[in-house]
Order: sequence, then C-alpha cells, then structure tokens
Amino acid sequence: MFYDYKVTTGKGEELDLSSFKGKVVMVVNTATGCGFTPQYEPIEQMYRDYHDKGLEILDIPCNQFGNQALGSDEEIHEFCTLHYNTTFPQMKKSDVNGANELPLYTFLKAEKGFEGFDPHPYKELLEGMFAKADPDWDKKSDIKWNFTKFIIDKEGNVVARFEPTADMEKVKACVEALL
Repeated sequence: MFYDYKVTTGKGEELDLSSFKGKVVMVVNTATGCGFTPQYEPIEQMYRDYHDKGLEILDIPCNQFGNQALGSDEEIHEFCTLHYNTTFPQMKKSDVNGANELPLYTFLKAEKGFEGFDPHPYKELLEGMFAKADPDWDKKSDIKWNFTKFIIDKEGNVVARFEPTADMEKVKACVEALL
C-alpha cells in the first residue's frame, strides 16, 4: 500500500507516506532541463489551488532520462523556485527504474503500468526513440520519461498514471474529482 513507503526529502529527512492518509497525492518524477519542464507551472498552480483542499505533491527529481536533472538537490530546488516559483516539497533526486529505483516506484509501476502516450508533439519522437532501444518497450511498466504522474486517492489507492504527454487539464480533472 502507498502508505507503507518512505522517501527522503531534498533536505535529507525521511518522509513517511502514511502522513498523507486522507489526502490526494500526485507523485511526479521531474527534471529541470527537459522539454516537459514547463509542466512545473501547472503543477504548482494545482498545488496552490488545491493544497488547502487536501492535495499533496511529491516531486522526485530523476536524472535517468537524458541526464536532464543535473546538479545537487539544492541546485534543483533553487532552479525550480527561481524559474517556476514552486512551493511544493521536493524529494531527494532518485532513480525510478532499474536496480536502484525507489521502492515506492516499484510499487507504483506494479499498480499502474504504461498504457501509451497521449497525442502530443513529442509522442512520435519518444515512441521512435524507445522502439530503437527495445522492441517491447511499450509492454513494460517502466517509467518512460520525465514528468510521469501517479495519482493516489485519499485511501492510498493508485488510481491513475499520466504520461508526460498527457494534457495537464486531464490530470487536474482527475485530482479535482478525488478531492
């Protein structure tokens, strides 16, 4: 269950996810140098609009996709606050795939696998890149790229996975419905 996991904050403190019982949570792997980085803006707006109504955001920077999250946890935090005025908490930069992936991501991917990319200007580029590397890429639940979002309901159930190509209005509608 979602509440069984812990993550480390960008300041090195352990965060027990059971502290989010009764809240809607968005878990998102982020990067500061990605074509999807501007999604920080609508994510921050959702946080400002819905945090008082029970939304929490777990921003987990990840450098596994194109080395697009360079720098220390502190440098990433400074970038996000300077360029996007983010106020939601950032976690320690972590892997979301592979031998060193966060156990939380092992759980999230088992709960909601990859179901394809939404129509988006980057869709064909991403699909082509993955198909060259692995003909079965679309059958695996791995995180494909930065800004993949998981939505957890107030009972700790993983109810949705949104790929980075998903329209942020769809993500917002999902969160609103759960609040």
